[in-house]
This record gives sequence, C-alpha cells and structure tokens, in this order.
Amino acid sequence: MSRLVYKILPMECRKNVALVAHDNKKKDLFEWVAFNRGSLIEHNLYATGTTGQILESELGIEVHKLESGPLGGDQQIGAKISELEIDFVIFFWDPLEPLPHDPDIKALLRIAVVWNIPVACNRASADFMISSPLMRESYERLVPDYSSYRARLAEPAL
Repeated sequence: MSRLVYKILPMECRKNVALVAHDNKKKDLFEWVAFNRGSLIEHNLYATGTTGQILESELGIEVHKLESGPLGGDQQIGAKISELEIDFVIFFWDPLEPLPHDPDIKALLRIAVVWNIPVACNRASADFMISSPLMRESYERLVPDYSSYRARLAEPAL
C-alpha cells in the first residue's frame, strides 16, 4: 500500500465562500451574514438559489448565484470545490429535517472533506471560522495528491 502524498494549494487572502442553508435554517444564515457583512464583503460569495437572491437583495452584497439545492446547486458547489474554485463552505443544515436531496448534501460534505475545505455547519462553527486570522491571510492548504489515484483509474483493466 502506497503512502499518501500531499501537495500545497494556496488560498488567497480573498476567499471564495459558498453559503448554503436548508429552508429551516435560512433565517439563521441571513442573520449571521448580516452580522458578519463587514468580514464577508472581503471575499467572493457563492450561494444556492433563493439564498443567493435574498442575500444579494436584502444585504446589498454581490453573490454568485447557482441553482437551488434540490435543482443541483449543492452539486454545483461540489463541482466548484473539485475544480478548486471554492475555498470555504458555510452550510447551515437542518439535521432534524429529512430532505429529498439528502444524497446531494452528503456528496457536498464528502467532497469538501476530500479537498480539505473548511466547512461550518452551524452558527458557532461559522463564528469561530470567520473570526480566525486565517480568513484574512493567504493560507497553504494541504490536499492529498490524487495523481497516482487518477493514473490507476486510467490504466486499462486486465
């Protein structure tokens, strides 16, 4: 078994932050974003569907809007993570509400872990992360070097 090798992926001072919230948690996210508006405007913001529209109109901040979560927005964020376009995810999810697009949510959280992306799932974790000095500095993120894994996938089957 080969040892996992890591590579460094730099995060700039200006992070690409994805903002996502389940319906029952949207109010919490909007309040949190309003409170942290001064910090968040220093970054590029991405959001799914309605969340992005409300954030942009009510708070007057520019947001890159993706599809609604159930229509593929969660998967779009996951794709942006794997394409190294998202540095940080704030996802206020409701653990008590079963949702039809649960597999998409689990896939998003999984891909964030695969690419070593910080994820805040509630106000407390988001507060700790947004107030970290690392949010205002460049950061060298360690990510597994998946080149050997990709090479194995490209090998012809025997």
